[in-house]
Amino acid sequence: MTRPVRLTFVVQTMMENQSQVQIPPAATGPEYQMPTPPTSLDAVAVGATARVIDIGGDDAVAIRLLEMGLTPGVLITVLGRAPFGDPLELGLRGYRLSIRLAEASRVTIERA
Repeated sequence: MTRPVRLTFVVQTMMENQSQVQIPPAATGPEYQMPTPPTSLDAVAVGATARVIDIGGDDAVAIRLLEMGLTPGVLITVLGRAPFGDPLELGLRGYRLSIRLAEASRVTIERA
């Protein structure tokens, strides 16, 4: 049979042990930037710039996106969205490209 522990004892013990724990300073400042996790192109706001990491799939749509210039490493800018969000207008390689949200969701990007 276990004995109940009083909460005040547990809190007091934790506070006493807290002085022994070394907490490193937080990484802040201009020299440190939190890495942004990869996301899909359909989640990027209008006016934002991003870099293409990958095109998902190996079907005809993925090949067509690559043919239109959405290759890994290219910088793209989201120029606009239609009133209901579909299609998405992009600026890349000196021209404008409009793609559907379903196609944009297949493009993995990192924010630039």
